[in-house]
Amino acid sequence: MRASFPGAALAGAALAALWLTGCGGDAGPPPGAVAGDPEAGRTLIGRLECGTCHSIPGVTGARGIVGPPLDGFGRRAYIAGILPNRADTLAHWVRAAPELAPATAMPAMPIDARAAQDIAAYLHTLR
Repeated sequence: MRASFPGAALAGAALAALWLTGCGGDAGPPPGAVAGDPEAGRTLIGRLECGTCHSIPGVTGARGIVGPPLDGFGRRAYIAGILPNRADTLAHWVRAAPELAPATAMPAMPIDARAAQDIAAYLHTLR
């Protein structure tokens, strides 16, 4: 026979609510100012053919299903489920994801730091 803890169900529900809060939702803008140009980022996303792997709102033909869809990306708490969704971290991820997560399928992109900032700025507009 199992002993029951009167608050176990409530504690479990509270823990689940805290966990879900950290996984997306309306967390608000990520810390740190986004230094890039969102419109330049949208253009670069199209030119780099990021839509081959991702579906990306506002980018013509971006209907990929290999990587995750990027709608609502600006509200997400994490990048790839492992990194805080901050502008500087996202710019690094876009440019050199394997440096941050060696097992990722996301390739390093042949872009400079400014282009990565522009792409990060656009992705953070997706709410």
